[in-house]
Amino acid sequence: MILITGGAYQGKNRYAAEKYNLDIGDIADGESVEINSISDYRCVKNFHILIKRLLDSGENPLESTQKLVGENPNIIIIMNDIGGGIIPLEKSERIWREQVGIVGCFLARQAECVERIICGIGMRIK
Repeated sequence: MILITGGAYQGKNRYAAEKYNLDIGDIADGESVEINSISDYRCVKNFHILIKRLLDSGENPLESTQKLVGENPNIIIIMNDIGGGIIPLEKSERIWREQVGIVGCFLARQAECVERIICGIGMRIK
């Protein structure tokens, strides 16, 4: 499994597509993909949004992510780093942010490679 992370609008999707030869059909969008079909894709972008969707539907994001990685151990996961900046006022936003951090830590531990993208440039951190 490969984890690609970084701030919003830093070129993570383009970087992943070019480096790993991904076609549009290889990439699921965490914002809209059917949750049960995620393991059919080579890559999932907007994984942080998928975590929000899982929370909103009452599912445990960590357990769902563990299942996904178990079913598709070669998946490439792209997610925004949302842990910096001002702490959100709304409780649901704080819970989401915390869950993104928990899932991100799990993914980083499991990943064979973790890359942080800044201004379209990848930096391997694991």
